[in-house]
Amino acid sequence: MAKEGADMTEETEYMIGKNVGKETENVESSCDAKEMRAVVLAGFGGLNKLRVTKKAMPEPQDGEVKIRVKACGLNFLDLMVRQGTLDNPPKPPLVPGFECSGIVESVGENTTGFEIGDRVMAFVNYNAWAEVVCTPVDFVYKMPEEMTFAEAAAFSLNFVAAYMMLFEVANLREGMSVLVHSAGGGVGQAVAQLCSTVPNVTVFGVASCFKHAAIRDSVTHLFDRNVDYIQEVKKISPEGVDIVLDCLCGENTAKGLTLLRPLGTYILYGASNMVTGETKSFFSFAKSWWQVEKVNPIKLYEENKVIAGFSLLNLLFKHGKCSLVKSVMDKLLCLYDQKKIKPVVDSLWALEEVKEAMQRIHDRGNIGKLILDVEKSPTPLMASDSTETSEAGEEEEEPEGDNDSKERMPFIH
Repeated sequence: MAKEGADMTEETEYMIGKNVGKETENVESSCDAKEMRAVVLAGFGGLNKLRVTKKAMPEPQDGEVKIRVKACGLNFLDLMVRQGTLDNPPKPPLVPGFECSGIVESVGENTTGFEIGDRVMAFVNYNAWAEVVCTPVDFVYKMPEEMTFAEAAAFSLNFVAAYMMLFEVANLREGMSVLVHSAGGGVGQAVAQLCSTVPNVTVFGVASCFKHAAIRDSVTHLFDRNVDYIQEVKKISPEGVDIVLDCLCGENTAKGLTLLRPLGTYILYGASNMVTGETKSFFSFAKSWWQVEKVNPIKLYEENKVIAGFSLLNLLFKHGKCSLVKSVMDKLLCLYDQKKIKPVVDSLWALEEVKEAMQRIHDRGNIGKLILDVEKSPTPLMASDSTETSEAGEEEEEPEGDNDSKERMPFIH
């Protein structure tokens, strides 16, 4: 802790103002303000829209906490942000990212509960993929002593979302059954662990076949995402399941509703089927929309089924449910201290390797959470990939398929 505090102080006082090859007077003028490294999305589209650049370091406003970031979480939602498929996103250029962990560097006026040097994890309404962030105190939580920064960045969004869907929305109880898509992902693994805290809960997991060996012990039954899992589930449980957690949407909506037994709950918390290529595809969007089951309220009434949606970020940033999320986080940290849950970290990536990290999650190659490690040095292979710019300041276009030839596996945690 003392070493971290010393490093934090040294980094805080250091002013980044040097650009190799520029005139001396430009260097001197750039030192007037503190700067930081950040991943910037120059415009909506493919991986070539991302680059690491210098930005002015933010300072905390009233009620905010300034955090020296150590690690950031990368989610499938961030791919949708990059492509511009979310409703009402900020106008680019923008800094992506919704969660991070790090050390409190300062606090704004009227901010209580945190001191300089506290190890914290936080939700951020964008801007998380940077060396420094400022976020309202209501979105900040102290980390357990045994938790690493990588684990903390993998914890908040995935486990809070999983807990609220299971216990706040679906009312998971002893003896119930749960079907979860993308069982090998960060949320899927969080769901599996939380279900294990309730007696006699049956978990049906759906995941890519190559992940089965790694996650088989985390669920009760495991199915390949490319087979007819409805028939496989009904062979084991003819009446279906009590809870369906769907992050795919499209044709899986109808399948999920079909699998629900009476008084069962279907929860949609993502739409990853709409992301097929590197850029936004109108065809994929239209296909997913067309395949979505047109819900008939009368049919729900007759079959005693519940359909729900869940967005943790909207709950926090639009609906103002900070106190509810705080109470959930307290429960989760108790479970962590009791060693009943533990975030699964797939791999660590430098900020400059963000394109490769995004490609890995796009390929559904991760088991658990991908983490951007702010202090990690990039490999020479990727060091220039996210930092080279053209004379106009925009990143050069890359040939399609370039990313497939690059090595990704050395960063597996």
